[in-house]
Amino acid sequence: MSGKEIEMKSISIKEVKLYPIAMTFVEKLMTSFGGENFKGAVIVEVITEDGISGWGEASSAPVPGYTGETTGTAYHILHNWMADLVTGKTIDDPRDAQALIAPIRYHEHAKHGLEGAIWDAFAKANDMRIADLFTHYLPEGHQSTNKANVGVSIGLQKSNEALFEIIDKRLAQGYKRIKLKIKPGQDIELARAVRERYPDIMLMLDANSAYRLSDAEHLKKLDEFDLLMIEQPLAHDDIYEHGKLAAQLKTPICLDESIKTAGDLRLALQVGAIGILNLKPARVGGFTEALKIYEICVENELPLWIGGMMETGIGRAANASFASLPGVTLPCDISATDRYFNPDVTEPPFVLNDDSTLTVPDGAGIGIEVQLDRLEEFVAQWHENNIYPIG
Repeated sequence: MSGKEIEMKSISIKEVKLYPIAMTFVEKLMTSFGGENFKGAVIVEVITEDGISGWGEASSAPVPGYTGETTGTAYHILHNWMADLVTGKTIDDPRDAQALIAPIRYHEHAKHGLEGAIWDAFAKANDMRIADLFTHYLPEGHQSTNKANVGVSIGLQKSNEALFEIIDKRLAQGYKRIKLKIKPGQDIELARAVRERYPDIMLMLDANSAYRLSDAEHLKKLDEFDLLMIEQPLAHDDIYEHGKLAAQLKTPICLDESIKTAGDLRLALQVGAIGILNLKPARVGGFTEALKIYEICVENELPLWIGGMMETGIGRAANASFASLPGVTLPCDISATDRYFNPDVTEPPFVLNDDSTLTVPDGAGIGIEVQLDRLEEFVAQWHENNIYPIG
């Protein structure tokens, strides 16, 4: 049931609260541009006039690696500019939030955190799961499947033996798709060794923009390893040269950082730069833009999966709900809670099912509960670290 016949109840936003947090990772993830010792984020709480709390997550990292945003800049923009744009406003449609915060250019992660909290509050006000609220704004036939098909991402390791140990662990846990980070010097032979040891696993590689178009002949060597895709091999802001590279490879190119809007995706499709899309709602400024991009993928039969920013349970719950939509056709980077945090800021934890899926929560909104005592603890840890002060 899509819920399109339901008359939606509006919400009025009374207050926006911000919580900059630091959480220790269970395991440090290494990529081509480094690693992080702890999880930084700004948790956003939107409180309505009826006393409903909606929760969102601005999950930008403490350092400007994946994006130019940081936890500190997200807090600055949210606190000094963005919160005032929605406070006191009545929301008749959660997609209206995008227009309210549109005067702020860029700062997509901050926008996602605030918009996500509004989507959560709106869903709760209407006693709906956020997954079903997404469906409400899509064409018929896009009801949630109630589960998110997921894989796992493994960072760069010091040796193949160390990598094999982690792959064995993840396969034993039940993950059926393995993503490996690569960079120049840790790519072709790494892929060869993994494929020889694991001939039948669903395998993909993520380059995090570590290569240039002049590396095309080198990257063509990856075609022999039966990869699901190679993700974002060229510059983070490039579409044109990815089109040139895609024409030379048999392995599909998946774009991540290059696609920040629905318009970017249409351009990438037009120039043949994309064979698969990694959609991160945080990267595109929130679920309103993510739904537009989702529809383009469906219209063009473009394989789609939902990426992650190593979110807390708040962002993980929302992402898993989005990943349960039927147009999401490939395993997503939304691993179980114990892959990242112990404890998380929410309960209950997400647990991997035997079929390599996560179950979408049943409750209204994102369907899980924020543990306020833990939230306060993680805020204190942010201030105690004081590595990237926010003032």
